[in-house]
Amino acid sequence: MRVQKDELKRLISNKLNKAGLTREHADIVADVLVHADLRGVHSHGAMRVEYYSERIAKGGTTIHPNFEIKRTGPCSAVFDGDNAAGHVVAKLGMDEAIKIAKENGVAIVGMRRMGHSGALSYFVQQAAKEGFIGLSVCQSDPMAVPYGGAEPYYGTNPIAFCSPSEDGRLLTVDLAVTVQAWGKILHARSKRDAIPEDWAVDHDGNPTTDPFNVGGLVHIAGPKGYALALMVDVLSGVLMNLPFGKHVTSMYKDLTEPRMLGQLHIVIDPAYFGDKGIFLHAINQTMQELNEVKPAPGYSAVRYPGQSSAIREQAYEENGIEIVDDIYNYLVSDVVHNNAYDGHDAFAE
Repeated sequence: MRVQKDELKRLISNKLNKAGLTREHADIVADVLVHADLRGVHSHGAMRVEYYSERIAKGGTTIHPNFEIKRTGPCSAVFDGDNAAGHVVAKLGMDEAIKIAKENGVAIVGMRRMGHSGALSYFVQQAAKEGFIGLSVCQSDPMAVPYGGAEPYYGTNPIAFCSPSEDGRLLTVDLAVTVQAWGKILHARSKRDAIPEDWAVDHDGNPTTDPFNVGGLVHIAGPKGYALALMVDVLSGVLMNLPFGKHVTSMYKDLTEPRMLGQLHIVIDPAYFGDKGIFLHAINQTMQELNEVKPAPGYSAVRYPGQSSAIREQAYEENGIEIVDDIYNYLVSDVVHNNAYDGHDAFAE
């Protein structure tokens, strides 16, 4: 079914608030989740609400956090999130990074002790809407095997980037460093479909096409994706003296315990490195020239990163966001959660 953006935000915020989150924090989380659904990234949208609600209700999310932002240099800061909702910590951390960048041209803000923050594109777009380049990286559950390995060590460890342009369009990159997200494998399970053999390995490290026999996800481009996962883990975990690699806490194992995750934002004012007008014009030229590239057989056009999501977002703005009926029914119900997530491992349903 389709739901208008504002109505979906209201339903999500109400559910999170009922679970125990303050209205201010519930509104922020709802805004980030609807952003994901608008862009068609439903794995990070409304489908996550019940999981968050269960964790909030069981004490794994701090509902009245004591935030501490410490400036550690002219261009740097560390934000202790006290294990609050990750979306809130990441948004406020980016607000601080933008403030520093306005003062000094460059900002690096590390966020520590936070929950899952959802779609990173939301936060880098905060920076781009202020005329800055935004870059963000964060840790996630150990689900991917290192190159040549047979057991998980790193997570999907996403990377996001966004740049403004001359005409207001945003050049947005938001990707996990695994070939596919876990949600794609869950989708294959629900349809009883096989998966491509380059998505995952079984518990012995062999490629598998059976979505029910997955022992680990596979990084993009083999050793290159593995190296990127390590880089993200160092920048968002080790750098902040947080649990790293296989020591990162599970999303589902114990919802009464905090996640202790880390994230890093970098914000750059192009004006400190050249003529900002020339920069913005060149980004627009890049977009145009990519669209003019001759498409390969089977493709109708070449699109710049983030273009497909922007087209989808405009359509959903006009026609409503497509939401699974079961998720909508949960959102309008009086149920806070169905005790569906606690105690599962990373590869659970």
